[in-house]
Amino acid sequence: MSNALLSPSTLPYGLPDFTAITTADLLPAFTTGMEEHLAEIRAITSNPEPAGFENTIAALERSGQVLARTVAVFSNAVMSHATDEIQALEQEISPRLSAHQDSIYQDPALFERVNAVSGEGLDEESARLLAEYRRRFVRAGAALDDAGKARMRELNTRLSELGTTFSQRLLADTNDSALELNDEVELDGLSPDDVAAAAAAAQAAGSGAKYLLTLILPTPQPALAKLKNRDVRRRLFEASVHRGFRDNENSTLAVAAEIAALRAERAALLGYENHAAYAVEDQTAPTTGAVEGMLAKLVPPAVRNAGAEAGKLRAAAARDGIYDFQPWDWAYYSEQVRRDEYAVDLEALRPWFELERVLHDGVFYAANRLYGITFTERNDLTGYHPDVRVWEVRDEDGNGLGLFLGDYFTRDTKSGGAWMNELVSQSRLLDHQPVVVNNLNISKPAEGEPALLTFDEVVTAFHEFGHALHGLFSKVRYPLFSGTAVPRDFVEYPSQVNEMWMLDDEVAANFARHYQTGEPLPAGTLEKIRNASLWGEGFRTAEYLGATLLDWAWHMLPPGQDPVADPEAFEHKALIEAGIEPALVPPRYRTGYFKHIYAGGYSAGYYSYIWSEVLDADTVQWFTENGGLKRENGEAFRSKLLSKGYSEDPLQSFRNLRGRDADLTPLLERRGLS
Repeated sequence: MSNALLSPSTLPYGLPDFTAITTADLLPAFTTGMEEHLAEIRAITSNPEPAGFENTIAALERSGQVLARTVAVFSNAVMSHATDEIQALEQEISPRLSAHQDSIYQDPALFERVNAVSGEGLDEESARLLAEYRRRFVRAGAALDDAGKARMRELNTRLSELGTTFSQRLLADTNDSALELNDEVELDGLSPDDVAAAAAAAQAAGSGAKYLLTLILPTPQPALAKLKNRDVRRRLFEASVHRGFRDNENSTLAVAAEIAALRAERAALLGYENHAAYAVEDQTAPTTGAVEGMLAKLVPPAVRNAGAEAGKLRAAAARDGIYDFQPWDWAYYSEQVRRDEYAVDLEALRPWFELERVLHDGVFYAANRLYGITFTERNDLTGYHPDVRVWEVRDEDGNGLGLFLGDYFTRDTKSGGAWMNELVSQSRLLDHQPVVVNNLNISKPAEGEPALLTFDEVVTAFHEFGHALHGLFSKVRYPLFSGTAVPRDFVEYPSQVNEMWMLDDEVAANFARHYQTGEPLPAGTLEKIRNASLWGEGFRTAEYLGATLLDWAWHMLPPGQDPVADPEAFEHKALIEAGIEPALVPPRYRTGYFKHIYAGGYSAGYYSYIWSEVLDADTVQWFTENGGLKRENGEAFRSKLLSKGYSEDPLQSFRNLRGRDADLTPLLERRGLS
């Protein structure tokens, strides 16, 4: 049979033909793709004509299409459906891909030719592309001497291997750490649907237990807010925070420490003080000092607010005879205080958050009202897993915009957390329209039962669709600038803005209806949720800042040192010195399971979420001031920002929308830090 990856897909919008692609196709496609890519590079460097934009820079953008298709399918599988075969291939192919990338960006003839291209007469996007390629070549080591290039290749290969090892060990340890239970009494506090899902999870995993509480990626686990049995809460919490720390074959600590040390060495090789300085250079944050300055302003009030919340929680726990308040009690009593003081029981709202209504009458509805786009499920198109669904997205004028794939349920081959991937990136140069994927990790309900989401899962659905819109609305010429290919500290901004529509009166009235009766939320519920929005914000900000500062500490390490011998002690010291008390508020991610920074592209970049939130909070204020859910507002956001990708300075895109630079005040008010 022919390999479907070796030629462009004939399916609508270039959707990969998952009915024809097998795991066995991937390695041959990688090999062929890399060979073809290098041949295309040789054609560029051996071109006897003088280096020009079209025969050098545009040619680079057109090159490597077989490899790009293969990488898109493979990287999606690594995150969404990492079977044993995919994991084995990842170990083999990751270092090869790293070496392939180095061979291109360290090619002296290609670097010379790129530098020889004149920017005279280029349009703004083309001139920006030329500058971006030059910058990327230098950051990849093209200007180093031969010895430096050789060491750079060694470092990149080893880092690629270690990132794969970290990711695979974490997935294995997360699955292995799931909490097994046999007595339904231990699940007291969970809804019948939760109990059924735990039973189904145990059966699917082949567990010897009757029930299985699987773990999501961050420290907080949803069940901690509901479980009445304190010892079960403790066991679930400890299962979460000990991932990667256990002394077994899946320990990730030594891997994390080596990654940090090698990144520091690579940064020094390129002339940077540390990896954080290297990472921030191509972000919207101007310097490491600017990042540290923002964090320094946020930590004291966040810790103060978390301490005040802890006082209320201890009082609530004491009424139950608990005088040694512990981290595993936090979520449970936080929900109790929310119910008692604000008359909001988020868990009780789940019957109003049924997945189909959340999607069609919430997420899609808001997008239609703002942008005029429509969604038609394409049951004739097949995703990469039976759980995956495909929708065609059309503009208001009926023209096809792209495809949206939704993969919502957890499984043991899927990474924890939630994310957006692109299977096809928009590009006018290549005549590509976007194909984007959203992944969540909702517990799959028992057969025939509805999927009822938690409040946080609904927020996540809106958030990830904000990323999807960023990809779908891309309107750039060059693939390097497409969609979400923007700096890490900008990419979360559009997705965070999209969260606002979940609690919009019109949108909520449309989707938040009881799955059995169709009744809307009880009167006043949205207002109560808004009034309670600051409750728990101290904890949420402090746990986020804990993870951010931990990331920063690992990547501010100077070069020339051996890997940290005791990562757990390093973590504790870094948090204490930064003003975070981990015994009270554990970081949202600990070193052992901080996939964002060790295998997810956020190294020295986890600060991005709050850096982006400055823009987000200011933009939410702009939407509110201009009437909220209106087509003209959506059109302005789409045309001035979402469509631009990286084809212009992202902060200029923000200025074009807002008319000025961002103001920190809306963020401080939102988080109760003013």
